[in-house]
Amino acid sequence: MRFEGAVVREQGVSFAIVVVKRHILDNTIQANQTARSFGSAFPGLPVVLMAQDARGRATYYGRPDITRFLARVPVGAIPWREYTLQ
Repeated sequence: MRFEGAVVREQGVSFAIVVVKRHILDNTIQANQTARSFGSAFPGLPVVLMAQDARGRATYYGRPDITRFLARVPVGAIPWREYTLQ
């Protein structure tokens, strides 16, 4: 499976971001399961999920300290790339 994501190292914290559909973030159980499922692609890193609305505004789901930080970062400044999960 291919997906868009990023690995970020900021202020001594490393974490992964994975782009998902908005409806995943609307269901806490599904969001938690999805974040865990991407853990194998990013061993040892906390995984944050990101979805965008119709206007391109990002919403993040994951560790509160990381999501607060990402809320202040322009989406275009994140080093996105395509990953493969087997």
